[in-house]
Amino acid sequence: MSKVRGYIFSRPFMGERVPQHVQNLVIRDYCKRNNLQYLLSAAEYAMSDCHLILDQVLEELNHIDGIVTYSLFQLPEDYARRQNIYNMILESGRTLHCAVEGVSMQSHEERDRLETMWRVRQTLPQCLDCNWLN
Repeated sequence: MSKVRGYIFSRPFMGERVPQHVQNLVIRDYCKRNNLQYLLSAAEYAMSDCHLILDQVLEELNHIDGIVTYSLFQLPEDYARRQNIYNMILESGRTLHCAVEGVSMQSHEERDRLETMWRVRQTLPQCLDCNWLN
């Protein structure tokens, strides 16, 4: 059974705010459904655009099999920073799981899929809403 460290936020991300206990419940359920051994979650600091705790979790990759974030969108918004994280995980032979989205990344193709999800999410606020069309 793969050991995975949870990663949650104590601040809003991309306009959403989810209590930490709810994030942990979602991660725990994801791990149970995917036969993963859930290690306690690391909670990121509340400062905007801070990912110090994520950096600490990445340093643990030699001792765990992967990371389970509550959401893909808790990763840094900066493209280059996300790519570095993906590369660290892939090069170490570990896995990134995103519980809410129900996706995981173990290959470059899956990384590309995650990035497509990012581009869609970043584009949505710029789309016209239905009321404007009427």
